[in-house]
Amino acid sequence: MTEYRMVEHIPDLIQPEEYEEHPEGRLVRISIRVDGDGVQVLGDAFRPEVLEQLLERLGPDAIEQMLCG
Repeated sequence: MTEYRMVEHIPDLIQPEEYEEHPEGRLVRISIRVDGDGVQVLGDAFRPEVLEQLLERLGPDAIEQMLCG
């Protein structure tokens, strides 16, 4: 089972000025980076449950998330 960890900061991939362009709230943005430590998948979405489902399907040991607002 995937562990969820709360962190203080995750870079925003969706900017506030984009909100009006997506009134149905279906925007999901993903960034994938590969480095010496492995693969890092960052995500941002208007609906967090959509992003969580997508990330859980990748089978990670942990998913870091932050509270917004």
